[in-house]
Amino acid sequence: MTREPVIPSDAPPSDPVTDLGLVGLTLIWGSNFAVVKWALEELSPLALNALRFPLACLVIWVVVRATGPLPRIRPRDLPAILGLGFLGNAAYQLLFIYGLDGTRAGNAALLMATVPVWALFLAAATREGTLDRTVWGGVFLTVLGVALMVIGGSGGVGIEGASLRGDLLMLLAAISWAAYTVGTRPLSLRYGALPVIAWTLWSGSAVLVVLGLPSLADAQLASLGAGPWVAVVFSGVFSLGVAYLLWYRGVVRLGSARTSAYSNLVPVVALLVAWLWLGEVPAGLQLVGAAIILSGIFLARWGRRWWGRGRVTAG
Repeated sequence: MTREPVIPSDAPPSDPVTDLGLVGLTLIWGSNFAVVKWALEELSPLALNALRFPLACLVIWVVVRATGPLPRIRPRDLPAILGLGFLGNAAYQLLFIYGLDGTRAGNAALLMATVPVWALFLAAATREGTLDRTVWGGVFLTVLGVALMVIGGSGGVGIEGASLRGDLLMLLAAISWAAYTVGTRPLSLRYGALPVIAWTLWSGSAVLVVLGLPSLADAQLASLGAGPWVAVVFSGVFSLGVAYLLWYRGVVRLGSARTSAYSNLVPVVALLVAWLWLGEVPAGLQLVGAAIILSGIFLARWGRRWWGRGRVTAG
């Protein structure tokens, strides 16, 4: 007889602070699309990364200084920390930036929406223990909702020769972020979320800064206006530094699958920002997709307890 997976004891039945933090994270990441696009009008992708990632490292360093010294890394864990730092920061960022540059924005949003699916598969493969039918159903709804939002847009989506390379890079970016999320959870449970954030971010940022130095040397930083610098600060301090803290708290407290489901709120926020800031009125199908995404996140996060109560009451 197959035993149904159960939620581990470290995932609390109710954690409103973590859930509110993840909602705040989606607000930051949803707004960050417009902010980064603004910055890329004046800076190349590599130069932008070379500027914003040191700011993120500084945020984490300040938090570390305020909370106490980091624990010592066990020698056996060092390769995993360095590898995950490269995967979740350097590799993911490079795949994402160049993938977005080579495909349509709609394709990119849809492909990145597969992150929870890959996280589910990887969590099941590593026997993380946070999976059940309600989580699978919630993830399916969130991906369906993102698909409706993308298809409902005026541009539509499609796979064609001109964008195939970018589509493949975006798919690899989604897989790398899911693997990073699942892979760091055991380390976060062992050392704490903050140390793992610090180690992986610092190691990955070193790679991005080295790669971005030539582009940064060619950029005319002295002639940049206030706008690009505001964008760099927002993207580095909030969308990376603060958002990483919120993300890892969710991974430790709720599990990687449920935390990843929140990432599908990002297109909803991006749609609202475009509506209010750029005057892009969403289509009716996109609003339906946004509602389905919210339903999917609710099912993935709270469906097991609600469904369990329903079965007990009915009995």
